[in-house]
Amino acid sequence: MMQWSYDALLKWGTDELTAHDVENAALDAWYLLEHIYGISRVDFLMRRSDSFDAAQMEKSTAYQALIRQRSEGFPVQYLTGSTEFMGLPFLVNEHVLIPRQDTEILVEEVLKQLHDGMRVLDMCTGSGCILLSLLHYSNDCEGLGVDLSAEALEVAGRNVLKVLTQEKSEHAHFLQSDLFEKVEGKFEIIVSNPPYIASAEIEKLMPEVRDHEPRMALDGTEDGLHFYRRIIKEAGKHLVNSGMLFFEIGYDQGQAVSELMRAQGYREVQVVQDYAGLDRVVLGTYCERN
Repeated sequence: MMQWSYDALLKWGTDELTAHDVENAALDAWYLLEHIYGISRVDFLMRRSDSFDAAQMEKSTAYQALIRQRSEGFPVQYLTGSTEFMGLPFLVNEHVLIPRQDTEILVEEVLKQLHDGMRVLDMCTGSGCILLSLLHYSNDCEGLGVDLSAEALEVAGRNVLKVLTQEKSEHAHFLQSDLFEKVEGKFEIIVSNPPYIASAEIEKLMPEVRDHEPRMALDGTEDGLHFYRRIIKEAGKHLVNSGMLFFEIGYDQGQAVSELMRAQGYREVQVVQDYAGLDRVVLGTYCERN
């Protein structure tokens, strides 16, 4: 059996991932080492060349297994069971989409309009990353996260105390529902990152997304707009007058989603771009019709 050190094991992991054309091989190899050994960068630098003791050697087998899974396309976030979003730690697994930096643009836009004491509905909540981030960075807001997947809601529930204080956690609620089917009451803000990939485009996604992330959280049916249509049509029943609706969108959906919102009477409809200059968020204000 090879006698490992942190340095040698990390190099092996990096080389293995590089050989399988994994992007960011060195970074992923480090994340998995950190996950298995609970080691910080400082500790690594101080002990990088020390030969492993028996307990460390035993853990090296687990590390090698994770590296092999990563080389086969499993997302590193699912292998570690966690990721960071809006500077906060979130648990993730194969039942929820992995939170992405693009979605932080959506949260940032909502935060610009979110005032203390507001009620927020997060439709298609998944891991709860949007709703819980909003509650974390605001005061006295009440939040409801809705999803059809019981497995996703289990993850969201586990994230509550990981992200929120005990006091704020009492303001976070989750509901299993087919969109608005079981939702009651009205909200100042409704936010959603719904499935928006056209069905025919699913097969063109990166393999680690296509093969490992939950398809029901990706597939927006034939043209990718199915859930926007449904949410926009029904959201008005659950928004106060002058309440706001926010969506994450695909880069080529800004005009279509904007037109759907205007057709339902939303005003001040805007499209916001991400840091790459691509359309990423559509938002608008609801006006009750006489």
